[in-house]
Amino acid sequence: MQIHKNTVPIFFATDDSYAPFAAVAIKSLSDNASRKYRYKIHILFTDLSADNRKKIGTLETENMKIEFFDVKEKMKKSGGNFHLRDYYSFATYYRFFIPEMFPQYKKGIYLDSDIAVLGDISELYNIKLSDNLVAAVSDEIVADMDAFGEYVEKVIGTPREKYFNAGVLLMNLEKLREVDIELKLKKLMQLYRFPVAQDQDYLNVLCADKVVYLDKSWNKTAYPESPKNAKPNIAHYKMNYKPWHYDGVGYEEYFWEYAKKTQPYKEQIINIKNSYTEADRENDAHAGESLQELALLEIKKALQSDYVLPINMAEEGTGEQLSRAEILKKIEEYEREGLFDVDVENDPPTRPLETGEVDYLGKKLKTRFCTFIANVVAKTYFDGLIRKNELIIKEIRGIENYKAVAKKGVIITANHFNPYDNYAVYKAIEPLLRGKRLYKIIREGNYTTFKGLYGFFFRHCNTLPIPSKLSVWREMSDAVCTLISKNEKILIYPEQALWWNYKKPRPLKSGAFRFAVKSGAVVLPVFITMEDSKYLEPDGSKRQAYTLHFLKPIYADPDLSDKQNTEKMAEQNYAAWKEVYESFYGKPLKYSDGGEK
Repeated sequence: MQIHKNTVPIFFATDDSYAPFAAVAIKSLSDNASRKYRYKIHILFTDLSADNRKKIGTLETENMKIEFFDVKEKMKKSGGNFHLRDYYSFATYYRFFIPEMFPQYKKGIYLDSDIAVLGDISELYNIKLSDNLVAAVSDEIVADMDAFGEYVEKVIGTPREKYFNAGVLLMNLEKLREVDIELKLKKLMQLYRFPVAQDQDYLNVLCADKVVYLDKSWNKTAYPESPKNAKPNIAHYKMNYKPWHYDGVGYEEYFWEYAKKTQPYKEQIINIKNSYTEADRENDAHAGESLQELALLEIKKALQSDYVLPINMAEEGTGEQLSRAEILKKIEEYEREGLFDVDVENDPPTRPLETGEVDYLGKKLKTRFCTFIANVVAKTYFDGLIRKNELIIKEIRGIENYKAVAKKGVIITANHFNPYDNYAVYKAIEPLLRGKRLYKIIREGNYTTFKGLYGFFFRHCNTLPIPSKLSVWREMSDAVCTLISKNEKILIYPEQALWWNYKKPRPLKSGAFRFAVKSGAVVLPVFITMEDSKYLEPDGSKRQAYTLHFLKPIYADPDLSDKQNTEKMAEQNYAAWKEVYESFYGKPLKYSDGGEK
């Protein structure tokens, strides 16, 4: 569909009860918008009568067209478990459908119906979004009322000053399609119910750290004490600050100015105001108190369970990061010195795990719940990376070697060169797991220190942190034996350190093979090779495409001692990796000192 370059797409979601106020919002928008642009108003609805559509349609002007879109079938097909309370209607969720419903637009503006647009809406549209998902205003009510501020911090996991109001949004529709925001919403609703601000809470979780924060004038709450001389770009009559119900509401004069110009609804709005009773106002007050009580109850639940939904894209506290050039230089230095098991990147400071801190076998209900959430979110996140070619799996070779041991307890060994390489292994065997899981052995600091989304993954995506304390080591070792006895699969990096995009196999530590001997597991070596793709990393280097080589299983020899088996299995694993390296890259394995390890 050809879109005029000066077209500004704007979206409303409304129903019969809010049609008069949506009309006022549209009238105010039209009267104040620059004539240099064309405006396309899209009204999403499920319950909007033909009469209301006709009345709203009379507000069209030469440069502003209005179209209506019935999303009833879309709601049915979506399969979402949409939660509602009080005066909320399903219309509040329609904004999640906009990216997929309107693929012709790269960005667009979403507006609630309880507003008056007093500035030029094209100025909002022209704000740069870069790679952010939305531009919005931090919510004044959340910042001002402790109950709501505590709620978003302890339940949503968002600092109150970063929690945005979703009634005015500049939406990066192109990026929202890339991350599949609608699918993410449905998955999140299946896992967690936000009873306070509902769709707005979900948006804050899903868009975290991908937000441009706007000047408050673009979404100014109509407090009664709002300055009379400070005319905002958009006045928002949210919660109980509604001039069609109350006198003395902030910016009420602007609402009535445009209500009187909205001829199809002028008398109806006046009648709504005049018929609003004292009992209605008492109900409003009670609803406001109940909402604060609900927020406090959710805070109490979060504190009692020691659980805050941590699906936040922030990666705080990960230590000072080296540039890729610094990392590669450090790798060369460590290779020359033979320091193959030392991390080259600056990991965050860590703390030792305590006895009983890790529920290795998932015996607790809370552990199983968090693991379920983490795996669903991780799969959505990493599958998104694959769709965007940020994680490229070119080929899987030798999968028959996995099939040969699929019904056994298996320790999978893999070379470690990227934080995402474990997901590449998982993706390769996912169709063959058949109810089993892929557990990952991780370093202690990854479990105890990382925050944000990756921290949540490290703690809950079937991870087994290696502890430094002997008492906790016994817990972890026993858990590995138990999992292997149940024919589960455990991924271990026997090189022990991550070296970014390092293509050679490194000398192997014995831990993985000691675990295999003690637990009776089969060792399945996997070596991942890399080649340049057509895609670039942010630093301009070629992104690597991976080929996963599943090699022949390695078994313990019953005639050898545990120590002998450990050494022999490590040697066999290294030899298998070396053979793949030399065959794939067409050159002998040599390190920078000219020798082999």
